[in-house]
Amino acid sequence: MSDMYQEQVSDAARCVLNRGGHIGSAQLLSKRDAGTGVNNKRAMLSKVLVFSDLATEDLRLIADQGVVRAYPKNTVLINEGDLGESFYVILEGRVKVYVSDEEGKEVILNIQGPGEYFGELALIDSAPRSASVMTLEQSQLAVVSKSDFERCLSENPRIALELIRPLVHRIRSLTDSVKNLALLDVYGRVARTLLDLSTERGGMLVIEERPTHQDIASMVGASREMVSRIMKDLITGGYIQSKNKTIIIPRKLPHAW
Repeated sequence: MSDMYQEQVSDAARCVLNRGGHIGSAQLLSKRDAGTGVNNKRAMLSKVLVFSDLATEDLRLIADQGVVRAYPKNTVLINEGDLGESFYVILEGRVKVYVSDEEGKEVILNIQGPGEYFGELALIDSAPRSASVMTLEQSQLAVVSKSDFERCLSENPRIALELIRPLVHRIRSLTDSVKNLALLDVYGRVARTLLDLSTERGGMLVIEERPTHQDIASMVGASREMVSRIMKDLITGGYIQSKNKTIIIPRKLPHAW
């Protein structure tokens, strides 16, 4: 990225950081807080997938509508079934996207981190939220209201085109998830989830933020006890290593358990 383009993107990100508002348990960033790590936040905004290919002016239009809010851990940002009023971009922290039943049984659909976004579906089709979203740690998000989001799309159709690409990717991911649930046993689903969560580092696969056994169970549709037994056997066999808050996969996982 050229220095001139980076400077223009930073100007667009500054528009997000300078606006204010308050909803629920969110805390408005003070000028001092907003200034802390501000360069990192500006850079992160430009790396959001849906924004990455937009012209500088489009970035300005989107960024100009947003407010930055801080949320504590375990804050429910979206409830399944609610009407959609906002579009969220994660600047710092992590969230889980999940569905649950009346008895509290939960299935995690996705875990998202900095540079990712959520909440756009209900704004596009005006249907109720299809899933709930909760922060997994203290997080900062840029929030764009439904009215501002719709105005940006109507005035700039190419932004809508950029939204379609990651939506297609999510549909493909959901198709893979359904296939795994139908065709793989519990071990196969656990192994696939570990691989999907990992990134390559130093010739090994690493999961930077270690999920709990309950988190994995919620992702694969199994009991925590079953996942714990599988994880214990993988550690005993030397297939995975649990260190601090990470999981290391130093060798190929076995085909079957």
